Amino acid sequence: MRRHRTTLIALSTLLAASLTTLATPASAQQAAAEPNQVTNLTVRQGDGYATLAWQPVDGATDYQIERTPVDANGTPTGAATVVGIWRPNRQINQQSPTFADAGFNPGDRFQWRVRARFDTTEQPYSTPVTGTTTAPWGNPNVPGEQLRTQWETTHAAQYTSDTEEYAYTAAIDQLSDRVRVVEIGRTVQNRPINMFVIGYPTPPATPEAVAATSPAAINCNVHGNEPGDREACLIMARQLAFSTDPRVTDLLSHTTVLIVPTINGDGRAANTRGNSTGQDLNRDYSLIRQPETAAYVNMIRQYRPVAGYDGHEFGNSRAGDLPMLPPRHQNVAQPIFDESMDMIEGHMYTKGAEDGWWPCPYGCDGGGNVGLGEETILRNTLGLKNVVNSLLELRSSGGQTRPDEGNAANNRRRKTFSALWTFQQFLDYHRAHQGDINAARADAVTFQASNTGRLVFRGSRPIPAHPAPHPGSSPPPIDAPPADLILDNAPCAYKLTEEQYHGARTDGPTGAVTTAAERIADHGWKVVKTADGYYVPLNQPERGLIPLLLDGQGVENLVDGERIYPTLTGRRTGPLTVTGFACLDDATVTGPVTVRPGAALVATGTTITGPVNASGAAGVLLADTKVTGPIRVTGTTDAISLIDLTVTGPVDLSANRTDNQPLLVGNRVTGPLACAGNTTAPTNLNIRNTVTGPRAGQCATL
Repeated sequence: MRRHRTTLIALSTLLAASLTTLATPASAQQAAAEPNQVTNLTVRQGDGYATLAWQPVDGATDYQIERTPVDANGTPTGAATVVGIWRPNRQINQQSPTFADAGFNPGDRFQWRVRARFDTTEQPYSTPVTGTTTAPWGNPNVPGEQLRTQWETTHAAQYTSDTEEYAYTAAIDQLSDRVRVVEIGRTVQNRPINMFVIGYPTPPATPEAVAATSPAAINCNVHGNEPGDREACLIMARQLAFSTDPRVTDLLSHTTVLIVPTINGDGRAANTRGNSTGQDLNRDYSLIRQPETAAYVNMIRQYRPVAGYDGHEFGNSRAGDLPMLPPRHQNVAQPIFDESMDMIEGHMYTKGAEDGWWPCPYGCDGGGNVGLGEETILRNTLGLKNVVNSLLELRSSGGQTRPDEGNAANNRRRKTFSALWTFQQFLDYHRAHQGDINAARADAVTFQASNTGRLVFRGSRPIPAHPAPHPGSSPPPIDAPPADLILDNAPCAYKLTEEQYHGARTDGPTGAVTTAAERIADHGWKVVKTADGYYVPLNQPERGLIPLLLDGQGVENLVDGERIYPTLTGRRTGPLTVTGFACLDDATVTGPVTVRPGAALVATGTTITGPVNASGAAGVLLADTKVTGPIRVTGTTDAISLIDLTVTGPVDLSANRTDNQPLLVGNRVTGPLACAGNTTAPTNLNIRNTVTGPRAGQCATL
């Protein structure tokens, strides 16, 4: 069920750009001088926008917002222009109309007026309100704060070039202790893909330490010809790096912010949607055929963000200011979908109504039949990786509600500052609801590892229309999966041959083609090699994504893996010795379980009464299982995963030689938990285990 919560942290703009309410002449607060005249007009200044609010006029069908440039004395220095149209579908609160005026040059001074219309009949303008807009953030006399992007210094006449971005990024890194810039990869044409890692007072030193802070990630420019979000990200990085605002320091004291300004540097340099090979990178986050998408997926695996936003621009001029869409693929766990929807409808819609922006579902009006349930799109890939997230679109043209954007600079400023508002709100939501986000993620991980329910190869969750009149008449279309893209009987694992796993491929750029093995490793999936092949079990955290790449029924699959079904279900009394690949599902075993060297045990939804011993095994993956007796795993070569177990007895992981990090996630252990001598220390994915006995060694903090 969708939830709508009141936001705990009110928006404040980053740093000194306070939302100051401009003084309104007393005459404007009095009764209207003329019938149907707008009264009580106020203007608040934000980062690159001004929020206008007024008393509604009974019977008005819409309102026109007029802006006039003025000097310090209030004398007009240019023509009065209608810059905005307020309509009822802009916001959820119709009794308090607001409009975010944007597109002007920050720091300039203006006069605003608002008038109602009855259909096309114009009513008298309000008494004018005058004020100076907020200058670009940062004191020009303070090192660090004085930095400006090329986009800012040219007043949006030019976008920031790649060389200017690298210089700006390096300067922030050098001047702020809060920032570490890391290169997460290279583009096809060898441009660096940089990421800001921002924390207070300093960012955590390693990816694992960052992951422990429940980081929030923003991907700013996947389509090279959609650069508005990228400019917002560069500005926000400066604000986060140098702000003394308590909101910022509090945020960065409780999480780490990850910002990738330009994943598609080649496309940005050429102003093309795709990268230099022509690949739309937002159709490659699951298949990761390109080095750019592989870099981002690797980052997700290492830094484990729990929430994310992905920036785009949208050509539908009938849409809202800020179309948004959660991960809709039907394999996304319900808690991730619910929390993502709450971030959009419970937070963005509410804050948009306060500040005058128009967030809405993808499409809003005129349809949004794009992307849908494609697992290759970042919002869906992230959802399938148990990340609460949303796609953000910036309406490319001003459209009917912003008629003064024939001027390219005005259009660019409105897009970028609306993105900056959204990313600030995203971070506010993350700070206020970090516990809920982590709980949703924990529920999603344990649900996925239980390998429960049908698998859908292509299909979207429905997005019901928000109650009228907001946000328009066109929610995203229904995208129900057809019968031939549903698998009701999920396998236990997929088996790949040597050729499928390590064989040469041709589906990538020349000189940078990767094997299925390398891509599976980038995703971080557990793989077990036995004498007859490579097994990828489904009782692991990304269960919803694995079949989309490894099943022959997948729409854009990587290989046609063999479905492997359970080898043991029901009841078994007596010892169980595993010598090859064994899969237990909904089984009851009364007796000891022994996993021989080179063998693999996968168990889901199973009850084992007796010890579980694995020495020199290829893999041990247990999920949603009850074990009465000790668990001892030593000398394992390939994969270890213990998720959502109830264990009465000690758990001991020692001297395991797996390159892939062992998982100990969300277990309940009545007894001691000890880990020692493992070549890669186990992780709990920040989902703690409940242990009644002592914790020791590498598991002491898990």
